[in-house]
Amino acid sequence: MKQAVGFISTYSSDEFGICSALYELGGMVVMHDASGCNSTYTTHDEPRWYEIDSMIFISAISEMEAVMGDDEKLIQDIIETAEQLQPAFIAIVGAPIPYMIGTDLEAIAMVVEGETGIPSFGFAANGMQNYTKGISMALEAITKRFCTEAFQKTEQISANILGATPLDFSLNGSVDSIKTWLLEHGIGVNSCFAMGSSLEEIQSASKAHVNLVISYGGLEAAKLLKERFDIPYVVGVPFGRRYADILANKLKNAVQTGQSRIATQKIHQNAKKRLALIGETVFATSLASAIELEYDLDVRVFVPLDTKAELLRDGDEWTSGEDDLNERLKDVDGVIADPLYRPLCGQLEFYPLPHEAFSGRIYDKENPDLINRDLRYREETSC
Repeated sequence: MKQAVGFISTYSSDEFGICSALYELGGMVVMHDASGCNSTYTTHDEPRWYEIDSMIFISAISEMEAVMGDDEKLIQDIIETAEQLQPAFIAIVGAPIPYMIGTDLEAIAMVVEGETGIPSFGFAANGMQNYTKGISMALEAITKRFCTEAFQKTEQISANILGATPLDFSLNGSVDSIKTWLLEHGIGVNSCFAMGSSLEEIQSASKAHVNLVISYGGLEAAKLLKERFDIPYVVGVPFGRRYADILANKLKNAVQTGQSRIATQKIHQNAKKRLALIGETVFATSLASAIELEYDLDVRVFVPLDTKAELLRDGDEWTSGEDDLNERLKDVDGVIADPLYRPLCGQLEFYPLPHEAFSGRIYDKENPDLINRDLRYREETSC
């Protein structure tokens, strides 16, 4: 029961992470699941749903189809729809039911591609992993399939932004602010995986001189682009003024040396005041680094999502669930986290920082754009 939660919410699932990463790229995304899961995604996790059209469908698998394993109906439905819509690609996304009955989505995708001639993917999501896994799967697959040609580099130093979705960067202007910050430092924006860029722009990723990885979901795509086109990558989000300047210099250094960098850093280990910051790895470690540069605070990052040890700073930790997190919060003076974490805080000082993948759109209007801005710290009242 260690992974059961009694007081807090759960993060968006892997299948929704895939949908979010592919939303703007002109593909047809089919969640192979019972009717209802698509409305959960569109009404809670997808703020673009009312502004940007996208071909997001659900197979509405029935109990009898699940029992009998009727893959032919799914295949024919996808083929007929694709022939009408002519999407740039087709993504068939797994969920709990096809996972439990052993549906081979990759094989189904091969059949669909053979019949339609449209590039098709089968994603073995199961609805029980978190969204960062889904984003990673989707962006790596898109990179592997479409970023195959070595284009001539842009004349000006340019970057691809990897790992941008509303699940980590709400529609509060943060992604646009990252683009503006790059331009202010003389770095052009070649493409953004995958907000604000077309599939054609992403296909020309090899034009860039460096990749900026702003979430865990963009890391595998960055490693693939490094392997395929020798484009170095830098991991970090330009929060605050001082850390943003450091990150810009890391990007330029990566262009000069060809060496990839994890740009987050631990500044204070023994400050008088210790805060916990809970969230996605790259976002949280970048913000913690930025806060420590500005204030005499020891900010420990706790990551309840998929991560890699290479992304964590000294003192940062992956947490396995609510019970584990409860133990770690006994050693801190305050918590920076999504408002739905308040029940775990007791009398600790609490600093709300909404996270779309955790609380959906509830706190959209309170979600700040912290990119390249002064970070204001103040004492807060206890929870």
